[in-house]
This record gives sequence, C-alpha cells and structure tokens, in this order.
Amino acid sequence: MRLVVAVTGSSGVIYGVRFLRACADLGIETDLVVSRAAETILRLEMGMNAGDLKRIATRSYEPDELTAPISSGSCPVDGMVIVPCSMKTMGAIANGITSDLISRAADVMLKSGRPLVLVPRETPLNLIHIENMLRLKRAGATVLPASPAFYHGPKTVEDLVDYIAGRILEVLGVKHTLYRPWGGV
Repeated sequence: MRLVVAVTGSSGVIYGVRFLRACADLGIETDLVVSRAAETILRLEMGMNAGDLKRIATRSYEPDELTAPISSGSCPVDGMVIVPCSMKTMGAIANGITSDLISRAADVMLKSGRPLVLVPRETPLNLIHIENMLRLKRAGATVLPASPAFYHGPKTVEDLVDYIAGRILEVLGVKHTLYRPWGGV
C-alpha cells in the first residue's frame, strides 16, 4: 500500500506523527507533505521539525512542489490522509482551490475516486466548517474528526492518539493492533 500523508497547520500534529509512524511500522509506503504552518506547530507542540517527519516517510515533497508525482492521477497511490487537517486546508479542498501540493493531491484523490481521509481537530465548529465537511463528504471524502473513544480503557494520551491513528487505518482497510476493538457488553 502507498499513501499520501499530509500534515497541516492545526493543533494536534501528534496525530500525524503517530499515523506516519504506524504506517512505517506496517510497511506502508508514504509520500509526505508538511505545510509551512505545520512546521511551526510541530516545533511548538512536539519539539520536532519537518526533517524529523521526513526521516519516517518513504518520500517527501515541499508544499509548493506542484510538479511532484502525487499531483497527478497517474501516480500509483492508494489514498491520502490529511492529519491533522486545518480548516484552511479543508476549505480549499471543499471549494476546489488547488494552490499547493496538499490541496492538489487531495483534488486528485477526489477526481480519481480514491480514498481521501481528512482528520480535523478544530473545536468548536462554525457553520462554514460544517458546510465544508458536508461538501467533502458528498464529494467522496471521509471526514474523521480527532475525537477519541474511551471504551478501550485508555490510560495515557498516547492511547488516545493511537485510537485515532487506528481508526484512520481501519477506514483504509488496514488491520492494526493500536487499540482493542469494541467487544460489546
């Protein structure tokens, strides 16, 4: 499996870092794009830089690198995950604005009918956010808010982050052991 993974400038970059590491652990090839704003958030929230993430990924591209292979539908990728997905990025994709590599690659996923998973962390949501999510859902994307569950008995922040990374993998049909699935009552 080969996925495009984008990390954008929203709080919650820990979700993107964990998802990228989970992909590496599972042998999933990743084409990484880190937005300029995400570089700042990575530094503030995790003490990391884009280079740290690029070392985990299979390949990486700059956000303004519109000639990258992932900007074309002929590039053989199985889907794309934007984690976390800022409201700016979500709005651009929902409205067909492809001004950077992240929005262009997402547009390619939608027009090609490939999985596109957006993981917003924003709260509360305003009506524009909700309408953009609706547009994206209608266009074929999966909107997977970073809203962890508690039925698996999380003990740490990492357990909560693993839950979201696991849910993303499940949406893409990938088996994992990041958390214990619901077993009923």
